[in-house]
Amino acid sequence: MIKKTIDVTALGELLIDFTEYGVSDQGNLTFEANPGGAPCNVLSMLAGLGKKVAFLGKVGDDMFGRILKDAICEQGIDGDGLSMDPEIHTTLAFVHKLENGDRDFSFYRKPGADMSLAPEDLLEEKIRQARIFHFGSLSLTDEPVRSAHHRAMEIAEEAGCIRSFDPNLREPLWDSLDRAKEEIAWGLAHCDVLKISDNEIQWFTGEEDFDAGIAALKEAYPQIKLICLSKGAEGSTAYCGGHKVTVMPFLNENTVETTGAGDTFCACVLNYVLEHGLTELSPENLKDMLTFANAAASIVTTRKGALRVMPAKEEVEALIAERA
Repeated sequence: MIKKTIDVTALGELLIDFTEYGVSDQGNLTFEANPGGAPCNVLSMLAGLGKKVAFLGKVGDDMFGRILKDAICEQGIDGDGLSMDPEIHTTLAFVHKLENGDRDFSFYRKPGADMSLAPEDLLEEKIRQARIFHFGSLSLTDEPVRSAHHRAMEIAEEAGCIRSFDPNLREPLWDSLDRAKEEIAWGLAHCDVLKISDNEIQWFTGEEDFDAGIAALKEAYPQIKLICLSKGAEGSTAYCGGHKVTVMPFLNENTVETTGAGDTFCACVLNYVLEHGLTELSPENLKDMLTFANAAASIVTTRKGALRVMPAKEEVEALIAERA
């Protein structure tokens, strides 16, 4: 019997999100360098909720890589599995907020250090010791990180980990959307918990109706026990054990950007799974889970960045009480 000493281990990208920060005295657009990357954003929120978490990934042995290593350790994330590449630079993302509130990403990742994670770089015990193994699709875009991820999944399944997947589709990082669909299908076939957004399910299934899209996923991937659909201003819906529960969002007039909102939501879902399991979740359980996750996601949209500004449990509970 493998001793489970880690709540969640995540594999994937750790990068710098350059978010808009206004205009300089010279009239130039300025950016703030925020530590980011979906898997570590998830882990940061979980660490703040008192969970033991670990990360597996690679950054460049450069200024940004060292900033990121310090940042995850500062947030209570076990960084023993973070490798430093002496030749390839840390991946960078520039985030531009559009007038409709959506975001446009420009990535500097051709290549980026996160893509160079190889199977031999994996600290395998961090996977075996985890209760949940969490991943996204950015670790499936290129080699050798794709092979590293396939090896990590073999270990996770041998060790009996709950597998959690957030596709987190970023179109500019794929050679083609057909290739993206193939790899995301692999991820869907290897997860027990799925967090997926409204635009992702419509793209993947071709169904405009969300329930029809979920039904298609359930038929194709019957092993998925919990599906959480995030819908932005329309809230979120959980599908589990024949139950469907929808909770409306905590809309916030102080929203500045949505970076990290989905990751915060995902972390709260995983936290609930850690505390309540995946079997026999009642509609009331699902409502409680989504309410907390929606509230936490709302709070993080009022802050720039994500990894370093995740809300505390008390803040989330206060918002829920305020809107009750």
